Amino acid sequence: MTDTYARTTTNAWRNWAGNVTARPARAESPASVDELVDVLRRANEDGLTVKPVGTGHSFTATAATDGVLIRPDLLTGIRDIDRTTMTVTVEAGTPLKRLNTALAREGLSLTNMGDIMEQTIAGATSTGTHGTGRDSASISAQIRALELVTADGTVLVCSEQENPEVFAAARVGLGALGVITAVTLAVEPVFLLTAREEPMTFDRVTGDFDQLVAENEHFEFYWFPHTGNCNTKRNNRSAGPAAPPGKVSSWIDDELLSNGIFQVACSVGRAIPPAIPSIAKLSSRALSARTYTDIPYKVFTSPRRVKFVEMEYAVPREQAVAALRELKAMVERSPLKISFPVEVRTAPADDMALSTASGRDSAYIAVHLYKGTPHRSYFTAVERIMTAHSGRPHWGKIHTRDAAYLAEVYPRFGEFTAVRDRLDPDRMFGNDYLRRVLGD
Repeated sequence: MTDTYARTTTNAWRNWAGNVTARPARAESPASVDELVDVLRRANEDGLTVKPVGTGHSFTATAATDGVLIRPDLLTGIRDIDRTTMTVTVEAGTPLKRLNTALAREGLSLTNMGDIMEQTIAGATSTGTHGTGRDSASISAQIRALELVTADGTVLVCSEQENPEVFAAARVGLGALGVITAVTLAVEPVFLLTAREEPMTFDRVTGDFDQLVAENEHFEFYWFPHTGNCNTKRNNRSAGPAAPPGKVSSWIDDELLSNGIFQVACSVGRAIPPAIPSIAKLSSRALSARTYTDIPYKVFTSPRRVKFVEMEYAVPREQAVAALRELKAMVERSPLKISFPVEVRTAPADDMALSTASGRDSAYIAVHLYKGTPHRSYFTAVERIMTAHSGRPHWGKIHTRDAAYLAEVYPRFGEFTAVRDRLDPDRMFGNDYLRRVLGD
């Protein structure tokens, strides 16, 4: 055993939003694949389940366990950059923010990414983290190979050529197939994106939705409940030159308005719910139009300091507008008071068994509520709308769906569970959440 081996603790674990807690029998931080194999061997001898955890940015109990919690703190860093194949191989515990900055120093970038970068690469890909894109899909879709340690200690390398059936499942694997120790991602020379942020009415956005998606490489928008107002963002590649937002204007938009004042507004809304519609009208008009050009991660991502809980569903893209209009009508006729905007993004169809965009072009509709605000009534009403449109819940965000429902909306659901049965027949990597969504 090496000197860097696993710090072992028994402290309670809590996710970022604070809505999920667990008290593992022990938590360990292996520093190498060999040490991880030893952790799994000892867990098996002790009759304990095992769950890897990232930074806790999931809102579901995907990583919760009363067995052995694997922390990725020591499995970080870039293993290799291959400029011939244009790939980077990165340790599973590497936070996306470290990966993005390291790639930028090398003149490289991911093609697409989500809007935050606090997650580990394995945590983000295992739950299907995505951004928005007309042609470019989730981070998981950019994986070219991965290294997976299975329940019996086997180290599997998976790609389209090697163990392809595992590769099709493990890129969005929910931590159900084993512990990912490294991921090989496609990269490309760093490029510039021009972001155009612009207020727009709900009626115009939904009326022109197909055109806005078709004309932009990356289109997303936020609708402010209790208003007819949206804020849109269009990101497209640019020849330059770089023109990042000024420090003062950036601080005003990204910190003062989007975090500082928004935090105050949410706190007031939680204390005095009847004030929320008036606050929403003010908030929806606070952000003005702006255009800026920068490298990808500085355009795709934003700081998120206001804590919340979230539900997100992927619906067939052609049904997105109908689902949104139903959502707006539901809020307007209900007594609900919603302080957080609704986020809408898109993704092209992909070929991963449990990707929310598996086999179909998709639109993502995400609803949020400020941390500590009762969410059940709102989320239940939203979920009823989304499931009527064959919606697929994001694996890391709050939902109530079970294996019976999910098997209906994922044509390759049985393919995933068959791989799971082969790799983890005794459910070493199981927990209550996986029993619900995958069966047992």
